[in-house]
Amino acid sequence: MPETIRVLIAEDQSLVRGALVALLETEPDISVVAQCATGVEVAGLVAKHSVDVALLDIEMPGKNGLDAAAELQGTGCRSLIVTTFGRGGYVKRALETGVSGFVVKDTPPEKLAEDIRRVHSGLKVIDPALAQETIFIRENPLNAREQEVALLALKGSSTHQIARKIHLSNGTVRNIVSSLIAKTAAENRFEAATIAQAQGWL
Repeated sequence: MPETIRVLIAEDQSLVRGALVALLETEPDISVVAQCATGVEVAGLVAKHSVDVALLDIEMPGKNGLDAAAELQGTGCRSLIVTTFGRGGYVKRALETGVSGFVVKDTPPEKLAEDIRRVHSGLKVIDPALAQETIFIRENPLNAREQEVALLALKGSSTHQIARKIHLSNGTVRNIVSSLIAKTAAENRFEAATIAQAQGWL
């Protein structure tokens, strides 16, 4: 009998999570031992259930998949990011976070199962289209303060609200926003923040 690979699925959309569980449970050597809808729960469940491979969505409430993956470094659990975000910037960040693989949600079921086996055996797995994209991705041009402002802008915060939140003057925030807009070639702060997120810079 082959060793059973103990898998956790972290995905905030219950339909998608249910489909992944159903697909993987048909594999004789894969057992879904835990599932959750937020990134915050991942580390605790991995420890509790001795998880071998964690399938993590990128966009989850509370804590995203990349941050959850970073928490798993050194635990013996390998991370495989499964997402609809087919953008090279995410792949670059994911690899820097120490994840073992990065696949898109429309990966055929048999391929996903094989990717889990490969990751479990210590190999890296990256969707070929994403790998191609990563080669041409720009380095993140935003500094830490610009990233902080962009994240708040994404939530719809005004200049005044951002200034109060990060303890800067309105003028300083306006300067940071101007820099953000210039670096992303956007029309306004929300568009700049959206572009930065799409590139995997936040």
